[in-house]
Amino acid sequence: MLSIAERHKYILDLLNTHGFVRVTDLAERLGMTKVTIRNDLKMLEGKGMLYRMHGSASKANPHVSDVNVKVKGQLNSEKKRLIGLEAARHILEDDSVIIGSGSTVEAFAAVLKPVRHLNVVTLSLRVSMLLCEQENIDVLQLGGNVNHNSLSVRGDYSASGLANLVCSKLFIGVDGLDLEYGVTASTVEEATLTQKMMQVASQVVVLADSSKFGKRGFGRIGSLEDIDMLVTDAGIPEHFKTALEDAGVDVRVVAGERPFA
Repeated sequence: MLSIAERHKYILDLLNTHGFVRVTDLAERLGMTKVTIRNDLKMLEGKGMLYRMHGSASKANPHVSDVNVKVKGQLNSEKKRLIGLEAARHILEDDSVIIGSGSTVEAFAAVLKPVRHLNVVTLSLRVSMLLCEQENIDVLQLGGNVNHNSLSVRGDYSASGLANLVCSKLFIGVDGLDLEYGVTASTVEEATLTQKMMQVASQVVVLADSSKFGKRGFGRIGSLEDIDMLVTDAGIPEHFKTALEDAGVDVRVVAGERPFA
């Protein structure tokens, strides 16, 4: 039987490899009761070495807050540029798409080139400004209350602008991708409006760098099965990639070195 120190080392090694652990899995692997494992996790949390959640634990705090888009834009900027380039490859000739808000979709908009003509519906003021500079793109800016952090619109007035629209794809950024809680945003308002946008698009394309895996925003957008395609970087944990593909998601990984060995 392993000692407490050996169990704790085993748990922390798994966390470093996978980013999270489940109580049930640990109990089976170590031949211990769930009560013992929960006590181990509680001790490690007390030392600031992990964050406990219902039935599991995470290496980092999984809960995210609403951060200004300018600050987000400075994080993982090269990964976001590569994600944007890959996403732009999926724009079709004379296409009509919806683009959400956030720093990753702004990186997408910055490299977006229409094939002949392109109709874009967006809730992001910054995306509108980027795309209005191109003659072959017609932009429909949704109205509503402007969120100061995201510089995008929110609310019922924004949702009403989606009436009678039909688009081939919805491109969105997210604040969290979690195997248990699915796709999340930092605010309920953003999550609700994203759900409305999903209803008028044939495909949902999520643009997210690997820092979003295992994170949870306050507002739940939907399950992993609601995503048609995910464009991310090479830092995606293998178990996340497998779970997403098992859920029917087309996972596109852009080139680049993995941040972890």
